[in-house]
Amino acid sequence: MGKLLIVDDNEDVRRQLRWGLSREPYELLLAADGEEALKIFREQKPGVVTLDLGLPPDPEGTDEGFRCLEAMVQQNRSAQVVVVTGHHDKENALRAIRGGAFDFCRKPVDLAELKVIINRAFYLSDLKSADQQDEPPAGYTSPQVPHFNGLVGDCPAMRSVYATIEKVAGSDAPVLITGESGTGKELVARALHSLSSRRKASMIAVNCGAIPENLIESELFGHEKGAFTGATNRVQGKVEYADGGTLFLDEIGELPAPMQVKFLRFLQEMVIQRVGGRKDIPVNCRIIAATNIDIEEAMRQGTFREDLYFRIGVVTIKLPPLRDRGSDVMLLAEHFLQTISAQQDTKVQGFSSAAEKAMLHYTWPGNVRELENKVRRAIILASGQRIGPEDLGIETDGCESTAESCAGGIGGSNRKTLKEARNAVEREMVENALRVFSGNIVQAAKSIGVSRPTFYDLLKKHGLDG
Repeated sequence: MGKLLIVDDNEDVRRQLRWGLSREPYELLLAADGEEALKIFREQKPGVVTLDLGLPPDPEGTDEGFRCLEAMVQQNRSAQVVVVTGHHDKENALRAIRGGAFDFCRKPVDLAELKVIINRAFYLSDLKSADQQDEPPAGYTSPQVPHFNGLVGDCPAMRSVYATIEKVAGSDAPVLITGESGTGKELVARALHSLSSRRKASMIAVNCGAIPENLIESELFGHEKGAFTGATNRVQGKVEYADGGTLFLDEIGELPAPMQVKFLRFLQEMVIQRVGGRKDIPVNCRIIAATNIDIEEAMRQGTFREDLYFRIGVVTIKLPPLRDRGSDVMLLAEHFLQTISAQQDTKVQGFSSAAEKAMLHYTWPGNVRELENKVRRAIILASGQRIGPEDLGIETDGCESTAESCAGGIGGSNRKTLKEARNAVEREMVENALRVFSGNIVQAAKSIGVSRPTFYDLLKKHGLDG
């Protein structure tokens, strides 16, 4: 468990922060002045410190706060200090950053924002502590950026996903993963495979929506020599290659109706026939499927077979969209920043407070994939050590004005819920993209950073004509 030292001369502030952070996964230490803070810092070695610059004997000034900051930075390079400043005290905030502070937070403190900053600080502190050792501590994993077999996140919905994966991974039951494009469905499939008894064999992935209808049977089941023009050799299909392992069928909702019938037969009997062949070939593989469409609506419309759904959906795992995952946005952003920065030489060290706020307010129509792309773009374009909202390509003014208009003012009678506000922004973006590109779906989708299937999902969701 990490340690967080809170340094503030105001007893009410210390009490409020202790209460607000009491459920977080770190031990809380409290200090009311500089001397007490430095003593605790030396003895307890906290990983993160929140430091009010206005400390006795001159609480209206900043000399004592900067003295503490300098001493802490010199004593422990892996500890991360978050300074707390007045709302309009930008000059001292920037001075603190130049003096080695990790970040700053303005008064009055926004607890949700402070939690995000503290979690990021603990993550960096853990990394620096591990780097200072010959090898990481036994069993080391950073609790601030939770990983689960390639998946990153700690919101309640994702913890439920992890629990379901652990329960069903050991069985051979077919699993259907649902969720919008870019939410990480293939990562869930790989986690299921890696935790299963079939992990030593291959997981074969097939994108059903990317294969032309006239080729998909051959792609899945293979073909015999001479089965059709150009078939000069016998070719095994993806299903055969998955024998002993796992077959992952992505975008199974795009499977053509005739192929649904043939695949249902395979699931019932676990045998296939190659195109042009007559021999039954037994195949032993686990089936994991994924879709970004509303599969129940597809069944009502007759585009997806109900009996096939019951075969592939013995267990269903629903992935939440990124806009519903709260502070996971920043956990993922930090993860991508660390991963991508390790692959290339960059001076970027983190995100500015404005960038964090922009990311937390943005609706992420392209979900985790869009976030990764924006962070990658920002690392290339950033001119300083901190990524700003302009580097991410997120319009902060638009977000803030939209949020204000949607809120209708504090205590106003026309306030919308957060979900309604997000939907309003999302619909406006889609409508603007359609208008700018005269209905060209490919260009419109590209302009807002989502895939074509996701754009169609958004059109359907908001009742728009493409």
